[in-house]
Amino acid sequence: MSGLSFSEMEGCRNLLGLLDNDEIMALCDTVTNRLVQPEDRQDAVRAILVYSQSAEELLRRRKVHREVIFKYLATQGIIIPPATEKHNLIQHAKDYWQKQSQLKLKETPEPVTKTENIQLFQQQVKEDKKAEKVDFRRLGEEFCHWFFGLLNSQNPFLGPPQHEWGPQHFWHDVKLRFYYNTSEQNVTDYYGAEIVSLRLLSLVKEEFLFLSPNLDSHGLKCASSPHGLVMVGVAGTVHRGNTCLGIFEQIFGLIRCPFVENTWKIKFINLKIRGESSLAPGTLPKPAVKFEQSDLEAFYNVITLCGTSEVRHNVKQFLDSGTGDQV
Repeated sequence: MSGLSFSEMEGCRNLLGLLDNDEIMALCDTVTNRLVQPEDRQDAVRAILVYSQSAEELLRRRKVHREVIFKYLATQGIIIPPATEKHNLIQHAKDYWQKQSQLKLKETPEPVTKTENIQLFQQQVKEDKKAEKVDFRRLGEEFCHWFFGLLNSQNPFLGPPQHEWGPQHFWHDVKLRFYYNTSEQNVTDYYGAEIVSLRLLSLVKEEFLFLSPNLDSHGLKCASSPHGLVMVGVAGTVHRGNTCLGIFEQIFGLIRCPFVENTWKIKFINLKIRGESSLAPGTLPKPAVKFEQSDLEAFYNVITLCGTSEVRHNVKQFLDSGTGDQV
């Protein structure tokens, strides 16, 4: 085991960086008595540091020349007369590393025991939670940029798509609930990644729609469940060519894929499109999500239940309350 302190270890590592490869390999042979066969320079440096009994022993090696120690001290801002003997240079290096160790000890924070430190710690926790919320909203924004950019790019009016749309972006048991209200209201459910991806694709590829999300504070809301389901609610306008046809509101349920890093797949979608004819004459409100984060969380609690008549009653009650019906 190395007899070097942390500061000595770092200092010697930097000093060894001034030697060329042949000198490093030769020094490694000397320090380890040729018992270690390093694969590369990095392995050799590691072996030299580990098998050296002390910093002084290492620096006294004949292969660590006086000029190298002098040059190292100069890089650290320590000005020594050029004629200084090697043993004095070694002492200067040791003194410097000892001071570095003392400085690091002073910089080490004290245990959180004082009242003011506890308050600072609690404040930091609150700030960390705020940061999580900011990152959480950012996830929603990035997802919407990606999703609507990819979907809209399949519109033939925009030229050939740059990226592939398909079921790979959905969980295999994904559900799409599609509300559309033009002259009358209709609700249709679609199940499975293939069917859901094709139905969404048909909106832009066959019906030539363009969905423009409103990603300001009114148009985008996000929430998460304790189990890792992220819900993104977004509102926007629906276009065909140069004509604005109406507005849409949408909830996505996203679950992180455990097998691919930083990848989320869509678990469910609730999409509601309201045509201009279903709105008050001459009015087209700014697209805004009408539910709050608590509504999204309540929506999660409803959709995670399944099967019983009680659950179906709860779902209907939830939709009739106006929250679920928004999307």
